[in-house]
This record gives sequence, C-alpha cells and structure tokens, in this order.
Amino acid sequence: MKRTKDPAVRVDSTGSRPDGLSHESHEHAERAMEILSPAGPLLVAFSGGADSALVLTMAVRTLGAEQVIAATSVAPSVARSELVSAEAFTAELGVRHEWPHTREIERADYRANERDRCYFCKSELADTLLGLAEQLKCRTVITGTNADDAVDPFRPGIRAADERGVIAPLRDAGITKHEVREISRAWGLRTWDKPANPCLASRIAYGLPIDAARLGRVEAAEELVRQALKSLGAENDNLRVRDLGERVRVELDAPHDQNLQGAQEIHSAITRAGFTGIPIDIGTFRSGALNIIDL
Repeated sequence: MKRTKDPAVRVDSTGSRPDGLSHESHEHAERAMEILSPAGPLLVAFSGGADSALVLTMAVRTLGAEQVIAATSVAPSVARSELVSAEAFTAELGVRHEWPHTREIERADYRANERDRCYFCKSELADTLLGLAEQLKCRTVITGTNADDAVDPFRPGIRAADERGVIAPLRDAGITKHEVREISRAWGLRTWDKPANPCLASRIAYGLPIDAARLGRVEAAEELVRQALKSLGAENDNLRVRDLGERVRVELDAPHDQNLQGAQEIHSAITRAGFTGIPIDIGTFRSGALNIIDL
C-alpha cells in the first residue's frame, strides 16, 4: 500500500495542526508509516505499553488489520495484568493476536542477572518472534523502541533486536517518548498516558539470581501494594517493588513516598507477598533505579 503525505495543512502560531500535533510530530509519524508501508505483512512485538500500542496502530493504519499480527510474550517476567490490557487493545483494533511463550528463564545468562540481562531476554524474544513470523508468512518483525530508548545507555536489548533484523519504526523516524504520547493522545489511543511498566526482572537487583518464584513474589507484592494504596485513598501512577536482596524498596510517586513512610498497610502487603523478615523502605519512584548505584 503506497501512502502519500497530507496536502498543505494550516498551522497556528504555535506550530500546531488541527489534529493537535506539532508539525514535527506529524512529520515523524508520517515517516514511521512510510517505513511500515513496504514491510507487510508484519508481526508486531506488542507488550501493551504506549510505544508498542502506537506502532501497532500505525501498522494497522498503514497496511490494514489483515496485514498485521500482534504477538505478546508469555513468560514469568511479564505481569498478568499487562496481558489482560494487551488483549483488550488488540481486540479494539481487530487484529489477530498471538501469545508465544518465551523461555528466557531457561537461559543461564539471563538467570545470572548481570547488567546485560536484557540482551539475553530480547535475544530470546526476537528469535521466538522471527520463528513465529516465518510460520505465519510475515515478512517483518517490528518493535516499539523509540528514539529516546536508542540513546539510553542501559538498553542492551536493542542491540539484540538490531542484530536479528527487527525493525524499529518509531526510533528510525525520530519519535521520542514525548511524541509517542502526543501522537497517541491525538489519535485517541487509551494508552497515551499509560505509565511505563517494564518486565518484572527489572525490579530485581543485578547479581541476584532470577527464577520464577522471585519474579512471582515481586508481581504479587506490587498487586497487593496497589490494593493497599487504594484502601488508603492514595492511588498512584508509578509503583515499583524492588527486590534488593537484603531489603525491599517500595517506590511511589510524590507525595505518597513521604506521606506513607510508616503505613502498616504497605508493610503488611509486602510481607504477605512473601518478603518475610526483610527490612522495607519507601522512597521516590525513579525509572531505571537499579542502574543507579546509590539506591
């Protein structure tokens, strides 16, 4: 399907278009869809987050739903709540949705949980999706990696995908995280303001061995803490329960991080999840906090 750019569109004094997008964001979106145009039929690595939801929507807008298949990994490191939201989104788009099981947890390099852990996880994912794409006669596998991800120094998984020929239209079109949300909002996607929710392994301090029990404990802790926050009238967008080995750190958005320092409900939730006899502290949410050595 060959796409053509919109004819000249009037913009206001701020550079915004009638659809609410800045001229630059519109141009970036058009570029991403141009990248997608010759790529179909294609398979989208769909986590359910804002980035992959946007690139999946772009693929459907460019190629039509019949040329697009979403694939969501099922693994111990993926929270079940994310699977539910991913299923709902693909149903709204009307695209076929596959649920391949990935086995990164069987890889010794992944379980060792060193700083390159993500490389082995994404290698497993890419290999699985490429095999699935071949079975389904898809020409291309695409991912929602954005332009900001590409300059993040802690993203070894991007290299794994690039080595295998997985395409990243958002990154290659220069779409930043801010623009992902801007375009998603303008297009009416309910994921436009969805908080980032990386894999459960990202909550476990480097060097602590990863296994299904450890991942499940983190998942249970976050769900129980969410319930506790709701009971306290303190629902919060960003939440992490970080397994640091000798202690557990619960990270919340301000001002909850200060107001709930001694909340027994949160301490009880962490204990009920299986973190028994371990010191618990509550601090401020920081994305990628395990890459900060003073945690």
